[in-house]
Amino acid sequence: MSLFLIIYLSAWVFACFIAVVLMILQRHQLSLFSLDYIHYISQPWKFITFVIATTGMMVIAPYTGDVTWDYFDAFFMAFFTWYSAPWVLGIIYKTLIGKAKFSVLYIALCCWLFSASWSYDLYILLTSGDYPVTWWSNLALSSVLYVCAGLMWNLEYWQPEGMKFGFMRDSWPVKLEQNKIAKIMWFSLPFMILVAALILSFVMPIPFLSW
Repeated sequence: MSLFLIIYLSAWVFACFIAVVLMILQRHQLSLFSLDYIHYISQPWKFITFVIATTGMMVIAPYTGDVTWDYFDAFFMAFFTWYSAPWVLGIIYKTLIGKAKFSVLYIALCCWLFSASWSYDLYILLTSGDYPVTWWSNLALSSVLYVCAGLMWNLEYWQPEGMKFGFMRDSWPVKLEQNKIAKIMWFSLPFMILVAALILSFVMPIPFLSW
C-alpha cells in the first residue's frame, strides 16, 4: 500500500471514530435514529424503489467486469444509502439555513463518505488484503448516486405549493401524511433514469458517462 493510501486510510478511520463519539454524545438529539425518521424512509414508495434499485445493482454486479463489485458490497452500500442519504441531504440543507449544528453536519458528511466509499474500501481491504485501486472512481460515482437517492427519497407534494423536498419543512423528518404519490413518482423519474444510466454504464459503455 502506498504512503498516500496509508495516510488516507488512517485519516478516514480517525474521522469515523470522531463521528461515532459525536453520535453517542448527541444520540438523543440525532433524528437519524428516531422513529420519525425510520417511518419517513420506510414509506411504501421509498422502500419499493430501494428494493428495485438494490436488486438491480446485485444482479448486474457479476457482469461489470469489476472484481471488487459483488453481491455483498452492492447490498450494503445500497442499504446505507437508503437509510442515510435522505437524512444527510436534509442536514446539509438545514446547516445552510442555520438550523443544524456543525457537529451534526460533520456526522452527516462522515455518513455520506462511509456509505458511498469508505465501507466499500474497508470491505475490499479486509477481503483482498489490498486497498482498492478503484477507490477514487467509486467515490465519485457513488457520491452522484448517493445525492440522487437522497434528493429523490425526500420528494414530497405539498398543497398548494406543489413539489418540494421534505427537508424544507420545519417538521422534517416527520412523515407528511397527505401526499400525492402519483405526482411524486413522475418527479422521481429523472433521478431513476440517471441512476439506471450510471449503473448500466458499467456493462454497456455510454459515451457521455465514461468513468
